[in-house]
Amino acid sequence: MLTDPTAIFVYLAVLLGAIFWLTAVPRLQPLFRVTPAIIYAYFLPALSTSLGITPNSSAAYDWMVRYLLPVSLMLLMVTVDVRAVVRLGGKALIMMLAGSLGIIVGGPIALALLGAFLPADTWTGMAALSGSWIGGAPNMVAIKESVGTPDSLMGPIIVVDTFFAYGWMGVLLFLSSFQSKLDAWMHADTRGIDALEDRMMASGGERRPMEIRDLAMILGLGFGAAALCIRLGDKLPMLGDPTIISHTTWTVVLVTTIGLALSFTPARRLEGVGASRVGYFALYLMLTAIGSQADLLKVLEAPLYLLVGAVWLGIHIAVLFAVARLVRAPLFFVATGSMANVGGVVSAPIVASVYRRSLAPVGVLMGVSGYFIGIYGALLCAWLLSLVASALGFIS
Repeated sequence: MLTDPTAIFVYLAVLLGAIFWLTAVPRLQPLFRVTPAIIYAYFLPALSTSLGITPNSSAAYDWMVRYLLPVSLMLLMVTVDVRAVVRLGGKALIMMLAGSLGIIVGGPIALALLGAFLPADTWTGMAALSGSWIGGAPNMVAIKESVGTPDSLMGPIIVVDTFFAYGWMGVLLFLSSFQSKLDAWMHADTRGIDALEDRMMASGGERRPMEIRDLAMILGLGFGAAALCIRLGDKLPMLGDPTIISHTTWTVVLVTTIGLALSFTPARRLEGVGASRVGYFALYLMLTAIGSQADLLKVLEAPLYLLVGAVWLGIHIAVLFAVARLVRAPLFFVATGSMANVGGVVSAPIVASVYRRSLAPVGVLMGVSGYFIGIYGALLCAWLLSLVASALGFIS
């Protein structure tokens, strides 16, 4: 097992480089057309942890997520065409809310179906999980404290959270290779999203080869903004009792806001030399750190809770596809809206960028919105779970 943070970082960087090198091998082209390279950037590190090559926790992962996330967000947001994204607001918001609705109603239904086989306090753990699946870890902690989830129950809940959030992300990454067929099946109207992608791909101005000066400016902007926003985020007060807006939330909000503001300035011209490509690299490298923390063997410790999670996520998916079929939303919005809920601001832009390379900022904006609407949806889900638990005799 690798334990030194530097060695772990090097291993993940080399692994990512090897994955993308293999995409250029002619004999492997059919494989990578069916399974995108990015799916291996997640699952191979996860497999490495399961095999004992890398640990499931390390200072290297903490650093990579803490710094590479804001670096990637800054470089991606600088290149966004804000006006064009706003014009997509209707379907993006509908699919985001549809994903939340699937979580809110899916939890109580799963508990009603399987509650007879579960401990009486399971509903409190599911309430905490709903916070994570509609807004992220800060909301999980908030709901945990609100309903009094026992600490002993949080272990299996976190396993379920990690397995299904990242496992479902892997499925969505795989489905990206079939989005044209699925869009046709759902009779999706892709004209708006196609036009936005074309506009954003052309928004960086005339392309030219990257020079050392350009790379220095891009890295300086990315890491400088990341360090500044992390420092400011750590100084800003956490809001809520229990905490709803954490220091990390502040960092994401700050870097997103600054990046969007800079997209109206000449800084946006950095896309002409590939600023977003550097941002994507930071995002994919961070994904290897996320995958490394998903030990696939740990799911065996909570089989009943995994069954609950499977039913719950299945309802979430069914609601998403039903609404998408109704409003003719492309698979891009289904996948991104789902990850904005279940995965949050870290996973949503990754999935968005795989489906539509230039539209990672849409995933960022949808993910960030989950922080703010999630607490209300999770509280509603917790209330519905308490009603089901009372009907099952778990609450006197």
